[in-house]
Amino acid sequence: MANTNVGGGAKRPGGLGRLFIRKSVEQMHAEHEHGELKKTLGPLNLILLGIGCIIGTGIFVLTGQAAAAHAGPGILLSFVITGVLCGFVALCYAELASAVPVSGSAYSYTYASLGEIAAWAMGLLLLLEYGLAASTVAVGWSNYVTSLLSENMHIALPPELIAAPGTEVRNAAGEVLGIGVVNLPALLGILGVTVLLTVGVSESALANNIIVVIKVSVILAFIVIGAGYVNVDQWTPLIPERIPSTETEQGRYGWYGVVSGASVIFFAYLGFEAVSTAGAESKNPKKDMPIGIIGSLIVCTILYILTSAVLVGIVPYDQLDVAAPIALAVDRMNLPIFSVLVKVGAIAGLSSVMLVLLYGQTRIFYTMSRDGLIPGLFSSVHKTFKTPWLNTLLVGAVVSVAAGFLSLDALSNLTNVGSLIAFAMVCITVLYLRFARPNMERPFRVPLFPFVPIAGAAMCFYLTYPLLSDPEPRPFFDISFTTGQFFLWYLVLGMILYFVYGMWNSKLAKGQVVTGHEPEPDLGARGLQDDNPPN
Repeated sequence: MANTNVGGGAKRPGGLGRLFIRKSVEQMHAEHEHGELKKTLGPLNLILLGIGCIIGTGIFVLTGQAAAAHAGPGILLSFVITGVLCGFVALCYAELASAVPVSGSAYSYTYASLGEIAAWAMGLLLLLEYGLAASTVAVGWSNYVTSLLSENMHIALPPELIAAPGTEVRNAAGEVLGIGVVNLPALLGILGVTVLLTVGVSESALANNIIVVIKVSVILAFIVIGAGYVNVDQWTPLIPERIPSTETEQGRYGWYGVVSGASVIFFAYLGFEAVSTAGAESKNPKKDMPIGIIGSLIVCTILYILTSAVLVGIVPYDQLDVAAPIALAVDRMNLPIFSVLVKVGAIAGLSSVMLVLLYGQTRIFYTMSRDGLIPGLFSSVHKTFKTPWLNTLLVGAVVSVAAGFLSLDALSNLTNVGSLIAFAMVCITVLYLRFARPNMERPFRVPLFPFVPIAGAAMCFYLTYPLLSDPEPRPFFDISFTTGQFFLWYLVLGMILYFVYGMWNSKLAKGQVVTGHEPEPDLGARGLQDDNPPN
Protein backbone atom coordinates (compact mmCIF):
# COMPACT_ATOMS: atom_id res chain seq x y z
CA MET A 1 0.00 0.00 0.00
CA ALA A 2 1.29 3.45 -0.87
CA ASN A 3 2.51 5.62 1.94
CA THR A 4 -0.11 8.30 2.44
CA ASN A 5 1.45 10.14 5.36
CA VAL A 6 3.56 12.64 3.46
CA GLY A 7 6.09 14.81 5.16
CA GLY A 8 9.76 15.53 4.90
CA GLY A 9 11.23 13.25 2.27
CA ALA A 10 8.47 10.64 2.25
CA LYS A 11 7.57 9.13 -1.09
CA ARG A 12 4.51 10.72 -2.63
CA PRO A 13 1.69 8.25 -3.36
CA GLY A 14 0.03 7.67 -6.69
CA GLY A 15 -3.34 6.35 -7.81
CA LEU A 16 -6.18 6.46 -5.32
CA GLY A 17 -3.66 6.87 -2.52
CA ARG A 18 -3.10 10.39 -3.84
CA LEU A 19 -6.55 11.39 -2.52
CA PHE A 20 -5.73 10.29 1.02
CA ILE A 21 -2.31 11.81 1.58
CA ARG A 22 -2.06 13.18 5.09
CA LYS A 23 -0.10 15.85 6.83
CA SER A 24 1.85 14.41 9.71
CA VAL A 25 1.08 15.77 13.15
CA GLU A 26 4.78 16.59 13.52
CA GLN A 27 4.66 18.72 10.38
CA MET A 28 1.70 20.66 11.74
CA HIS A 29 3.54 21.22 15.00
CA ALA A 30 6.52 22.54 13.03
CA GLU A 31 4.30 24.94 11.08
CA HIS A 32 2.80 26.13 14.35
CA GLU A 33 6.15 26.64 16.09
CA HIS A 34 7.64 28.63 13.19
CA GLY A 35 4.56 30.73 12.65
CA GLU A 36 4.67 34.49 13.22
CA LEU A 37 1.30 34.91 14.88
CA LYS A 38 1.49 36.48 18.33
CA LYS A 39 0.59 34.10 21.15
CA THR A 40 -1.42 36.36 23.48
CA LEU A 41 -4.66 34.49 24.24
CA GLY A 42 -5.10 32.98 27.72
CA PRO A 43 -7.89 30.71 29.02
CA LEU A 44 -10.20 33.59 30.00
CA ASN A 45 -9.80 35.18 26.55
CA LEU A 46 -10.63 31.83 24.92
CA ILE A 47 -13.72 31.26 27.11
CA LEU A 48 -14.97 34.78 26.31
CA LEU A 49 -14.17 34.22 22.64
CA GLY A 50 -16.32 31.09 22.69
CA ILE A 51 -19.18 32.74 24.60
CA GLY A 52 -18.95 35.72 22.26
CA CYS A 53 -19.54 33.44 19.29
CA ILE A 54 -22.06 31.04 20.86
CA ILE A 55 -24.56 33.55 22.24
CA GLY A 56 -26.11 35.04 19.15
CA THR A 57 -28.83 34.36 16.61
CA GLY A 58 -29.53 30.90 18.01
CA ILE A 59 -30.85 32.21 21.32
CA PHE A 60 -32.07 35.62 20.13
CA VAL A 61 -33.96 34.34 17.05
CA LEU A 62 -34.12 30.60 16.37
CA THR A 63 -35.34 29.55 19.83
CA GLY A 64 -38.74 31.10 19.22
CA GLN A 65 -39.06 29.65 15.73
CA ALA A 66 -38.09 26.16 16.93
CA ALA A 67 -40.65 26.31 19.74
CA ALA A 68 -43.44 27.49 17.45
CA ALA A 69 -42.75 25.24 14.46
CA HIS A 70 -41.37 22.09 16.09
CA ALA A 71 -41.11 21.47 19.81
CA GLY A 72 -43.51 23.73 21.75
CA PRO A 73 -42.46 23.93 25.44
CA GLY A 74 -40.43 20.79 24.67
CA ILE A 75 -37.79 23.21 23.38
CA LEU A 76 -36.32 22.80 26.88
CA LEU A 77 -35.67 19.13 26.09
CA SER A 78 -34.33 20.11 22.66
CA PHE A 79 -31.68 22.23 24.36
CA VAL A 80 -30.79 19.36 26.67
CA ILE A 81 -30.37 16.98 23.71
CA THR A 82 -28.25 19.41 21.76
CA GLY A 83 -26.26 20.38 24.85
CA VAL A 84 -25.36 16.73 25.50
CA LEU A 85 -24.38 16.27 21.85
CA CYS A 86 -22.22 19.38 21.85
CA GLY A 87 -20.66 18.22 25.11
CA PHE A 88 -19.50 15.01 23.39
CA VAL A 89 -18.22 16.97 20.39
CA ALA A 90 -16.56 19.58 22.63
CA LEU A 91 -14.57 16.86 24.39
CA CYS A 92 -13.39 15.59 20.99
CA TYR A 93 -12.47 19.12 19.88
CA ALA A 94 -10.61 19.64 23.15
CA GLU A 95 -8.46 16.53 22.61
CA LEU A 96 -7.61 17.51 19.04
CA ALA A 97 -6.99 21.16 19.92
CA SER A 98 -4.56 20.18 22.67
CA ALA A 99 -2.76 17.58 20.52
CA VAL A 100 -2.69 19.62 17.29
CA PRO A 101 -2.75 23.29 18.38
CA VAL A 102 -2.80 24.87 14.92
CA SER A 103 -5.01 27.20 12.92
CA GLY A 104 -7.55 25.76 10.54
CA SER A 105 -9.79 24.05 13.12
CA ALA A 106 -11.40 20.79 11.98
CA TYR A 107 -9.90 21.19 8.50
CA SER A 108 -6.39 20.75 9.91
CA TYR A 109 -7.45 17.86 12.15
CA THR A 110 -9.02 16.04 9.20
CA TYR A 111 -5.93 16.60 7.04
CA ALA A 112 -3.86 14.86 9.70
CA SER A 113 -6.14 11.84 9.98
CA LEU A 114 -8.50 11.12 7.10
CA GLY A 115 -6.45 12.65 4.29
CA GLU A 116 -6.58 15.48 1.78
CA ILE A 117 -9.89 14.77 0.05
CA ALA A 118 -11.63 14.48 3.42
CA ALA A 119 -9.95 17.74 4.50
CA TRP A 120 -11.30 19.41 1.36
CA ALA A 121 -14.79 18.12 2.16
CA MET A 122 -14.37 19.46 5.68
CA GLY A 123 -13.43 22.84 4.21
CA LEU A 124 -16.71 22.79 2.26
CA LEU A 125 -18.63 21.98 5.44
CA LEU A 126 -16.86 24.69 7.41
CA LEU A 127 -17.84 27.23 4.75
CA LEU A 128 -21.45 26.39 5.61
CA GLU A 129 -20.68 26.44 9.34
CA TYR A 130 -18.81 29.75 9.44
CA GLY A 131 -19.68 31.62 6.25
CA LEU A 132 -23.41 30.93 6.11
CA ALA A 133 -23.60 31.12 9.90
CA ALA A 134 -22.34 34.70 9.66
CA SER A 135 -25.11 35.39 7.14
CA THR A 136 -27.68 33.84 9.48
CA VAL A 137 -26.46 35.98 12.37
CA ALA A 138 -26.64 39.06 10.13
CA VAL A 139 -30.32 38.33 9.43
CA GLY A 140 -30.98 38.05 13.17
CA TRP A 141 -29.04 41.28 13.71
CA SER A 142 -31.20 42.96 11.08
CA ASN A 143 -34.38 41.77 12.81
CA TYR A 144 -33.40 43.40 16.11
CA VAL A 145 -32.26 46.60 14.40
CA THR A 146 -35.61 46.94 12.61
CA SER A 147 -37.51 46.04 15.80
CA LEU A 148 -35.65 48.71 17.76
CA LEU A 149 -36.26 51.30 15.04
CA SER A 150 -39.95 50.52 14.52
CA GLU A 151 -41.19 49.58 18.01
CA ASN A 152 -39.06 51.89 20.16
CA MET A 153 -37.99 54.77 17.89
CA HIS A 154 -41.02 54.74 15.55
CA ILE A 155 -38.83 54.68 12.45
CA ALA A 156 -40.29 52.23 9.96
CA LEU A 157 -38.04 50.99 7.17
CA PRO A 158 -39.74 49.92 3.92
CA PRO A 159 -40.68 46.22 4.22
CA GLU A 160 -39.09 45.57 0.82
CA LEU A 161 -35.67 46.45 2.29
CA ILE A 162 -35.71 44.37 5.48
CA ALA A 163 -36.29 40.79 4.29
CA ALA A 164 -35.10 38.29 1.70
CA PRO A 165 -36.94 38.09 -1.64
CA GLY A 166 -40.38 36.52 -1.28
CA THR A 167 -40.37 36.69 2.56
CA GLU A 168 -43.44 38.15 4.27
CA VAL A 169 -42.71 41.06 6.61
CA ARG A 170 -45.00 41.18 9.65
CA ASN A 171 -45.37 43.60 12.54
CA ALA A 172 -45.60 42.67 16.23
CA ALA A 173 -49.33 42.01 15.83
CA GLY A 174 -48.70 39.48 13.06
CA GLU A 175 -50.07 41.68 10.27
CA VAL A 176 -48.37 41.37 6.85
CA LEU A 177 -46.75 44.68 5.91
CA GLY A 178 -45.24 43.65 2.59
CA ILE A 179 -42.94 41.26 0.75
CA GLY A 180 -39.17 41.52 1.00
CA VAL A 181 -36.83 42.26 -1.91
CA VAL A 182 -33.49 42.50 -0.09
CA ASN A 183 -32.45 42.49 3.56
CA LEU A 184 -30.41 45.66 3.35
CA PRO A 185 -29.50 46.00 7.06
CA ALA A 186 -28.12 42.44 7.09
CA LEU A 187 -26.10 43.07 3.94
CA LEU A 188 -24.66 46.33 5.28
CA GLY A 189 -23.91 44.76 8.67
CA ILE A 190 -21.69 42.09 7.08
CA LEU A 191 -19.93 44.69 4.93
CA GLY A 192 -19.21 46.77 8.03
CA VAL A 193 -17.66 43.80 9.85
CA THR A 194 -15.68 42.95 6.69
CA VAL A 195 -14.11 46.41 6.63
CA LEU A 196 -13.25 46.10 10.31
CA LEU A 197 -11.51 42.76 9.82
CA THR A 198 -9.69 44.02 6.72
CA VAL A 199 -8.08 47.06 8.30
CA GLY A 200 -7.60 45.41 11.70
CA VAL A 201 -8.38 46.81 15.13
CA SER A 202 -5.85 46.16 17.89
CA GLU A 203 -8.42 46.81 20.60
CA SER A 204 -10.94 44.31 19.22
CA ALA A 205 -10.20 41.70 21.92
CA LEU A 206 -11.06 44.21 24.61
CA ALA A 207 -14.11 45.31 22.63
CA ASN A 208 -15.15 41.67 22.18
CA ASN A 209 -14.82 41.01 25.92
CA ILE A 210 -16.92 44.09 26.73
CA ILE A 211 -19.61 43.03 24.26
CA VAL A 212 -19.65 39.54 25.77
CA VAL A 213 -20.25 41.03 29.22
CA ILE A 214 -23.04 43.21 27.82
CA LYS A 215 -24.95 40.43 26.09
CA VAL A 216 -24.52 37.94 28.95
CA SER A 217 -25.84 40.67 31.26
CA VAL A 218 -28.82 41.14 28.92
CA ILE A 219 -29.57 37.41 28.95
CA LEU A 220 -29.26 37.26 32.76
CA ALA A 221 -31.51 40.31 33.13
CA PHE A 222 -34.09 38.73 30.84
CA ILE A 223 -34.01 35.54 32.93
CA VAL A 224 -34.24 37.32 36.29
CA ILE A 225 -36.79 40.01 35.36
CA GLY A 226 -38.74 37.78 32.99
CA ALA A 227 -39.16 35.09 35.67
CA GLY A 228 -41.67 37.40 37.37
CA TYR A 229 -43.86 37.43 34.25
CA VAL A 230 -43.84 33.66 33.61
CA ASN A 231 -47.14 31.81 33.41
CA VAL A 232 -46.20 28.26 34.35
CA ASP A 233 -49.41 26.92 32.78
CA GLN A 234 -47.80 27.64 29.40
CA TRP A 235 -45.16 24.99 30.11
CA THR A 236 -47.80 22.25 29.85
CA PRO A 237 -48.13 20.00 28.05
CA LEU A 238 -44.35 19.92 27.81
CA ILE A 239 -44.58 17.94 24.57
CA PRO A 240 -47.79 18.86 22.69
CA GLU A 241 -49.53 16.22 20.60
CA ARG A 242 -47.97 15.79 17.17
CA ILE A 243 -49.60 17.39 14.14
CA PRO A 244 -49.32 15.02 11.12
CA SER A 245 -46.90 15.79 8.28
CA THR A 246 -48.01 17.09 4.89
CA GLU A 247 -46.34 16.85 1.50
CA THR A 248 -44.68 20.24 1.96
CA GLU A 249 -44.25 20.51 5.73
CA GLN A 250 -42.79 18.35 8.46
CA GLY A 251 -44.96 17.35 11.39
CA ARG A 252 -44.82 19.51 14.49
CA TYR A 253 -44.64 18.67 18.20
CA GLY A 254 -44.47 15.21 19.69
CA TRP A 255 -41.07 13.59 20.27
CA TYR A 256 -40.21 14.02 16.61
CA GLY A 257 -40.84 17.74 17.06
CA VAL A 258 -38.45 17.80 20.02
CA VAL A 259 -35.75 16.14 17.88
CA SER A 260 -36.50 18.48 14.96
CA GLY A 261 -36.30 21.41 17.37
CA ALA A 262 -32.92 20.15 18.55
CA SER A 263 -31.77 20.10 14.92
CA VAL A 264 -32.91 23.70 14.42
CA ILE A 265 -31.56 25.19 17.64
CA PHE A 266 -28.29 23.33 17.15
CA PHE A 267 -27.26 26.59 15.52
CA ALA A 268 -27.45 28.18 18.98
CA TYR A 269 -24.41 26.15 20.06
CA LEU A 270 -22.17 26.93 17.12
CA GLY A 271 -19.19 28.87 18.33
CA PHE A 272 -17.53 26.71 20.97
CA GLU A 273 -15.42 25.12 18.24
CA ALA A 274 -14.45 28.57 16.92
CA VAL A 275 -12.02 28.64 19.84
CA SER A 276 -10.05 25.95 18.01
CA THR A 277 -9.32 28.35 15.12
CA ALA A 278 -7.22 30.43 17.55
CA GLY A 279 -4.84 27.58 18.39
CA ALA A 280 -1.84 29.32 16.86
CA GLU A 281 -2.42 32.43 19.00
CA SER A 282 -2.94 30.71 22.36
CA LYS A 283 -0.28 31.18 25.04
CA ASN A 284 -0.51 27.59 26.24
CA PRO A 285 -2.81 25.78 23.78
CA LYS A 286 -2.32 22.31 25.25
CA LYS A 287 -3.89 23.48 28.50
CA ASP A 288 -5.93 26.54 27.58
CA MET A 289 -7.75 25.27 24.47
CA PRO A 290 -9.75 22.56 26.32
CA ILE A 291 -10.63 25.08 29.05
CA GLY A 292 -11.84 27.59 26.47
CA ILE A 293 -13.92 25.09 24.48
CA ILE A 294 -15.59 23.23 27.34
CA GLY A 295 -15.92 26.25 29.64
CA SER A 296 -17.76 28.37 27.08
CA LEU A 297 -20.10 25.48 26.23
CA ILE A 298 -21.09 24.84 29.87
CA VAL A 299 -21.85 28.50 30.57
CA CYS A 300 -23.98 28.90 27.45
CA THR A 301 -25.94 25.65 27.93
CA ILE A 302 -27.13 26.79 31.36
CA LEU A 303 -28.11 30.22 30.01
CA TYR A 304 -29.99 28.71 27.06
CA ILE A 305 -32.18 26.37 29.10
CA LEU A 306 -33.13 29.14 31.53
CA THR A 307 -33.80 31.63 28.72
CA SER A 308 -36.04 29.26 26.75
CA ALA A 309 -38.01 28.42 29.92
CA VAL A 310 -38.71 32.11 30.56
CA LEU A 311 -39.48 32.78 26.87
CA VAL A 312 -42.20 30.13 26.48
CA GLY A 313 -43.52 31.08 29.92
CA ILE A 314 -44.16 34.69 28.83
CA VAL A 315 -45.32 34.19 25.23
CA PRO A 316 -47.44 31.18 24.16
CA TYR A 317 -45.20 28.94 22.07
CA ASP A 318 -47.45 29.09 19.00
CA GLN A 319 -46.93 32.87 18.86
CA LEU A 320 -43.12 32.77 18.88
CA ASP A 321 -42.56 32.29 15.14
CA VAL A 322 -41.37 35.89 14.75
CA ALA A 323 -38.12 37.55 13.71
CA ALA A 324 -37.17 38.69 17.23
CA PRO A 325 -38.88 36.49 19.87
CA ILE A 326 -37.03 37.85 22.89
CA ALA A 327 -37.89 41.37 21.74
CA LEU A 328 -41.54 40.24 21.57
CA ALA A 329 -41.33 38.86 25.10
CA VAL A 330 -39.88 42.05 26.61
CA ASP A 331 -42.48 44.12 24.75
CA ARG A 332 -45.16 41.94 26.43
CA MET A 333 -43.67 42.89 29.80
CA ASN A 334 -44.54 46.52 29.03
CA LEU A 335 -41.18 47.79 30.28
CA PRO A 336 -40.06 50.26 27.55
CA ILE A 337 -36.62 51.01 28.96
CA PHE A 338 -35.82 47.33 29.50
CA SER A 339 -37.06 46.59 25.98
CA VAL A 340 -34.57 49.08 24.52
CA LEU A 341 -31.73 47.71 26.64
CA VAL A 342 -32.43 44.12 25.54
CA LYS A 343 -32.54 45.03 21.87
CA VAL A 344 -29.38 47.15 22.06
CA GLY A 345 -27.64 44.30 23.89
CA ALA A 346 -28.79 41.83 21.25
CA ILE A 347 -27.55 44.07 18.45
CA ALA A 348 -24.16 44.48 20.12
CA GLY A 349 -23.92 40.78 20.85
CA LEU A 350 -24.80 39.70 17.34
CA SER A 351 -22.22 42.14 15.97
CA SER A 352 -19.48 40.34 17.87
CA VAL A 353 -20.72 36.98 16.59
CA MET A 354 -20.51 38.16 12.98
CA LEU A 355 -16.96 39.34 13.68
CA VAL A 356 -15.84 36.01 15.15
CA LEU A 357 -17.50 33.89 12.45
CA LEU A 358 -16.01 35.89 9.59
CA TYR A 359 -12.64 35.79 11.33
CA GLY A 360 -12.85 32.00 11.63
CA GLN A 361 -13.84 31.57 7.97
CA THR A 362 -10.97 33.72 6.69
CA ARG A 363 -8.51 31.78 8.86
CA ILE A 364 -9.70 28.46 7.44
CA PHE A 365 -9.38 29.73 3.86
CA TYR A 366 -5.96 31.18 4.76
CA THR A 367 -4.78 27.76 5.93
CA MET A 368 -6.23 26.00 2.87
CA SER A 369 -4.55 28.54 0.59
CA ARG A 370 -1.16 27.99 2.24
CA ASP A 371 -1.68 24.28 1.57
CA GLY A 372 -2.26 25.06 -2.11
CA LEU A 373 -5.83 23.71 -2.20
CA ILE A 374 -7.34 27.10 -3.08
CA PRO A 375 -5.69 30.05 -4.90
CA GLY A 376 -2.87 31.95 -3.26
CA LEU A 377 -4.79 35.22 -3.13
CA PHE A 378 -6.58 33.83 -0.05
CA SER A 379 -3.26 33.92 1.84
CA SER A 380 -2.12 37.27 0.46
CA VAL A 381 -1.25 39.59 3.36
CA HIS A 382 -1.68 43.36 3.20
CA LYS A 383 1.66 45.10 3.76
CA THR A 384 0.18 47.78 6.03
CA PHE A 385 -2.76 46.12 7.77
CA LYS A 386 -1.03 42.72 8.11
CA THR A 387 -4.34 40.95 7.42
CA PRO A 388 -5.40 38.58 4.60
CA TRP A 389 -7.25 41.42 2.95
CA LEU A 390 -8.28 39.84 -0.37
CA ASN A 391 -9.47 36.75 1.49
CA THR A 392 -11.51 38.88 3.88
CA LEU A 393 -13.02 41.05 1.13
CA LEU A 394 -14.05 38.07 -0.98
CA VAL A 395 -15.55 36.18 1.95
CA GLY A 396 -17.32 39.31 3.15
CA ALA A 397 -18.79 39.96 -0.30
CA VAL A 398 -20.20 36.43 -0.65
CA VAL A 399 -21.52 36.34 2.92
CA SER A 400 -23.16 39.76 2.56
CA VAL A 401 -25.00 38.64 -0.59
CA ALA A 402 -26.24 35.52 1.20
CA ALA A 403 -27.38 37.64 4.15
CA GLY A 404 -29.24 40.03 1.88
CA PHE A 405 -30.99 37.52 -0.36
CA LEU A 406 -31.51 34.24 1.56
CA SER A 407 -34.18 33.61 4.19
CA LEU A 408 -33.36 32.86 7.81
CA ASP A 409 -34.70 29.29 7.78
CA ALA A 410 -32.82 28.42 4.57
CA LEU A 411 -29.56 29.80 5.98
CA SER A 412 -29.92 28.18 9.40
CA ASN A 413 -30.85 24.75 8.01
CA LEU A 414 -27.85 24.67 5.66
CA THR A 415 -25.57 25.88 8.45
CA ASN A 416 -26.83 23.15 10.77
CA VAL A 417 -26.39 20.39 8.17
CA GLY A 418 -22.82 21.45 7.41
CA SER A 419 -21.97 21.81 11.09
CA LEU A 420 -23.48 18.48 12.18
CA ILE A 421 -21.59 16.53 9.51
CA ALA A 422 -18.39 18.45 10.28
CA PHE A 423 -18.77 17.63 13.98
CA ALA A 424 -19.34 13.96 13.17
CA MET A 425 -16.07 13.95 11.20
CA VAL A 426 -14.27 15.50 14.19
CA CYS A 427 -15.50 12.65 16.41
CA ILE A 428 -14.37 10.12 13.79
CA THR A 429 -10.98 11.86 13.65
CA VAL A 430 -10.50 11.31 17.39
CA LEU A 431 -11.29 7.62 16.93
CA TYR A 432 -8.86 7.32 14.01
CA LEU A 433 -5.94 9.04 15.73
CA ARG A 434 -6.39 7.01 18.93
CA PHE A 435 -5.85 3.80 16.95
CA ALA A 436 -3.46 5.09 14.26
CA ARG A 437 -1.30 7.22 16.60
CA PRO A 438 -1.75 5.71 20.08
CA ASN A 439 1.52 7.19 21.38
CA MET A 440 0.90 10.75 20.22
CA GLU A 441 1.06 13.29 23.03
CA ARG A 442 -2.45 14.18 24.20
CA PRO A 443 -2.41 16.67 27.09
CA PHE A 444 -6.20 16.33 27.19
CA ARG A 445 -7.86 12.98 26.50
CA VAL A 446 -11.54 12.35 25.83
CA PRO A 447 -13.01 10.51 28.85
CA LEU A 448 -15.05 7.32 28.45
CA PHE A 449 -13.33 6.49 25.16
CA PRO A 450 -14.59 5.20 22.73
CA PHE A 451 -18.17 5.82 23.90
CA VAL A 452 -17.98 9.65 23.72
CA PRO A 453 -16.75 10.01 20.10
CA ILE A 454 -19.00 7.20 18.86
CA ALA A 455 -22.05 8.67 20.59
CA GLY A 456 -21.14 12.15 19.36
CA ALA A 457 -20.88 11.03 15.71
CA ALA A 458 -24.10 8.97 15.94
CA MET A 459 -26.08 11.86 17.47
CA CYS A 460 -24.80 14.26 14.80
CA PHE A 461 -26.01 12.00 12.01
CA TYR A 462 -29.32 11.45 13.86
CA LEU A 463 -30.02 15.18 14.09
CA THR A 464 -29.05 15.67 10.43
CA TYR A 465 -31.93 13.46 9.26
CA PRO A 466 -34.84 15.88 10.03
CA LEU A 467 -33.03 18.66 8.17
CA LEU A 468 -32.19 16.68 5.04
CA SER A 469 -35.60 15.01 4.93
CA ASP A 470 -37.57 18.26 5.21
CA PRO A 471 -39.82 18.27 2.10
CA GLU A 472 -40.48 22.01 2.18
CA PRO A 473 -38.75 23.80 -0.76
CA ARG A 474 -37.12 27.10 0.11
CA PRO A 475 -36.09 29.93 -2.23
CA PHE A 476 -32.37 30.12 -2.92
CA PHE A 477 -32.23 33.33 -4.94
CA ASP A 478 -34.48 32.62 -7.98
CA ILE A 479 -34.61 28.82 -7.59
CA SER A 480 -36.38 26.73 -4.95
CA PHE A 481 -34.63 23.72 -3.42
CA THR A 482 -35.16 21.59 -0.37
CA THR A 483 -32.28 21.71 2.09
CA GLY A 484 -31.23 18.19 1.07
CA GLN A 485 -31.19 19.03 -2.65
CA PHE A 486 -29.15 22.19 -2.16
CA PHE A 487 -26.68 20.41 0.12
CA LEU A 488 -26.18 17.59 -2.40
CA TRP A 489 -25.50 19.97 -5.30
CA TYR A 490 -23.21 22.05 -3.09
CA LEU A 491 -21.05 19.01 -2.25
CA VAL A 492 -20.99 17.81 -5.88
CA LEU A 493 -19.83 21.18 -7.21
CA GLY A 494 -17.34 21.53 -4.36
CA MET A 495 -15.75 18.17 -5.11
CA ILE A 496 -15.53 19.07 -8.81
CA LEU A 497 -13.50 22.13 -7.79
CA TYR A 498 -11.11 19.88 -5.88
CA PHE A 499 -10.46 17.65 -8.88
CA VAL A 500 -10.13 20.68 -11.19
CA TYR A 501 -7.87 22.82 -8.97
CA GLY A 502 -7.01 21.61 -5.47
CA MET A 503 -5.78 18.14 -6.46
CA TRP A 504 -3.25 19.58 -8.93
CA ASN A 505 -1.97 22.43 -6.75
CA SER A 506 -1.65 20.70 -3.38
CA LYS A 507 1.73 21.59 -1.87
CA LEU A 508 1.72 18.39 0.15
CA ALA A 509 1.29 16.28 -2.99
CA LYS A 510 4.12 18.20 -4.68
CA GLY A 511 6.39 17.71 -1.67
CA GLN A 512 6.40 21.45 -0.96
CA VAL A 513 6.18 21.34 2.83
CA VAL A 514 4.87 24.54 4.38
CA THR A 515 7.62 25.62 6.75
CA GLY A 516 5.93 28.54 8.46
CA HIS A 517 8.53 31.02 7.16
CA GLU A 518 6.10 32.57 4.71
CA PRO A 519 4.78 35.93 5.93
CA GLU A 520 1.63 35.36 7.97
CA PRO A 521 -1.11 37.86 8.78
CA ASP A 522 -0.83 39.49 12.19
CA LEU A 523 -4.45 38.65 12.92
CA GLY A 524 -3.59 38.23 16.56
CA ALA A 525 -2.63 41.87 17.03
CA ARG A 526 -5.13 43.30 14.56
CA GLY A 527 -7.95 40.81 14.68
CA LEU A 528 -9.30 39.21 17.82
CA GLN A 529 -6.61 39.63 20.44
CA ASP A 530 -5.44 42.15 22.95
CA ASP A 531 -2.75 44.62 22.04
CA ASN A 532 -0.17 43.59 24.64
CA PRO A 533 3.03 42.82 22.72
CA PRO A 534 4.87 39.66 23.64
CA ASN A 535 7.81 40.05 25.98
